[in-house]
Amino acid sequence: NNPTCTTSTNTTIDNVGNVGRDTSITIGTNGNPIISYLDSTNFYLKVAACNNPTCTTSTITTIDNAGLVGQYTSIAIGINGNPIISYLDNTNGALKIAACNNPTCTTSTTTTIDSTSAVGYHTSITIGTNGNPIVSYYDITNSALKIAACNNPTCTTSTNTTIDSTGNVGYFTSITIGTNGNPIISYNDFTNGNLKVFSPWWMVGSR
Repeated sequence: NNPTCTTSTNTTIDNVGNVGRDTSITIGTNGNPIISYLDSTNFYLKVAACNNPTCTTSTITTIDNAGLVGQYTSIAIGINGNPIISYLDNTNGALKIAACNNPTCTTSTTTTIDSTSAVGYHTSITIGTNGNPIVSYYDITNSALKIAACNNPTCTTSTNTTIDSTGNVGYFTSITIGTNGNPIISYNDFTNGNLKVFSPWWMVGSR
């Protein structure tokens, strides 16, 4: 209820089954929050598009229910004004993208962008200076940090690169774009119990 959140209004927006794991939130072009999350009962990816800025009501949509999907969600707003979501397809050990077709994500197009091994864990998504999404994520097969630099705003194709494979690295990734226009990624080095940061200087606003 105020900038420092000393008081708040708490609202349950989905209580159908065991829901609400692996949430990610952003603000849509309409000024209302939009949330991606896992429905653990069914292992679906769901989105709650809030109907007002304080999200006292929302529209719930199942985005992907093809197998065990929806873990490690991350959401951003694309240059077209529509949300775009990265997440794990656990059935196929793949990184998937759901590109929403409208600002409230009532329909979307889903694409597998990396299925080379068991990948797509601990995803984080942002929008590069070229307008294309870029995703950091963990490759569990090779214990490595990877990046998928999307080739277009809806990420129907991407260039996937291993960023760090020294030891067991890449858990709990988070990515943003620095003031120099380059991505910067924070992540866990599990082998050494360290926090690491990496800035792939060659990806100016992704490839």
